[in-house]
Order: sequence, then structure tokens, then C-alpha cells
Amino acid sequence: MAVIGNKIANPAPLGLMGFGMTTVLLNVHNAGFFPVGSMIMAMGLFYGGMAQVMAGYMSYKNGDTFSTTSFTSYGFFWLSLVFIWLLPSMGLAKPTEPAFMGVYLTMWGIFTLFLFFGTFKYCLAKRVVFGSLVVLFALLALHNFFHSEIIGIIAGYEGIFCGASAIYFAMGLVLNETFDREVLPLG
Repeated sequence: MAVIGNKIANPAPLGLMGFGMTTVLLNVHNAGFFPVGSMIMAMGLFYGGMAQVMAGYMSYKNGDTFSTTSFTSYGFFWLSLVFIWLLPSMGLAKPTEPAFMGVYLTMWGIFTLFLFFGTFKYCLAKRVVFGSLVVLFALLALHNFFHSEIIGIIAGYEGIFCGASAIYFAMGLVLNETFDREVLPLG
């Protein structure tokens, strides 16, 4: 962790950027613009996955249970998602059936809903990120349960919004601290 004088750096922008950028890129795919390829998987492994796990560990060192739980969990979400895609192509497992993928996404949605309730102690920007993520997991689960292309496309656009809201929150934290004033309002 970076220490400036007696101040310990806030790891939240790192975790939010890892989540936000990876979420935007995956949902550009979900919206129908590009296929899933090596770029999305690499982002899922490293920035969405490992960077968030690191941010979670740094949050642990800061005594921040909410950020530890969320960043570490979502980091491992990204790692597990990439392996769900990769294991079948490596001949190590069968592809996951869409309905079971819907169950996986539902479990993540329930987890996120509980975290969303915890965001009411924090700023509006955090509530927007987690609230839109609950909606995203619900849409993605429904897409997998019902094989609905239109729900998948709607989820893609909603996911772009969710990821962009995390990027905004991250940059608000960085710029507001850097300039020691409110540059981007976080509510």
C-alpha cells in the first residue's frame, strides 16, 4: 500500500476501475457489438480478477469489511467466469448449461442485493453501482433461463451503464482526493 506521510492510500479506485472497465467491455459483447475473445478474458483474469482481489486485500489491511468482501468476491467472480469459459475449451469440463449459468448469476445477484442494502450508509455513487449491478445480474440470469436474445441485449446496455458508474465513482474518489475538493460529485 502506498503511504504518503501517515496516510494510507484508498484501494477502492483500483477495485472500482478493475470492476468497471471489465464490466463495460464484457457488456459491449452482451449488447451484441463484439464476440467474447482473448481481450475480455485477459481483462477478467487480471484487472477484473486479480486487481480486485488485491484491492480487497488492501481494504482488509485498512479494516474495511464492506470493501474487503465486495472487491475480493467480485475479483473471484471474474476469475471463475473466465474459467467457466476456458475449462471446456481445454477439455477439462463440459460447458455449463444456460439454465445452470442462470443459477450461478442468480446467486451472485442475491449476494449483490445484500451488499446493496449496505450501500445506504455510503454515498449515492456507491448505491448506483451496486443497485445497477443487482439489475444486471437479474437480467443476465433471465437471459440464461429463457434464452432471450432481447433480454441479453438489454442486459448489455445496462451492464455498460453499471460499469461506467463504477468508473465514474473511481475517478471521483481519485480526483476529489487529488485536488482536495469535489471535482466529481459522489452524493
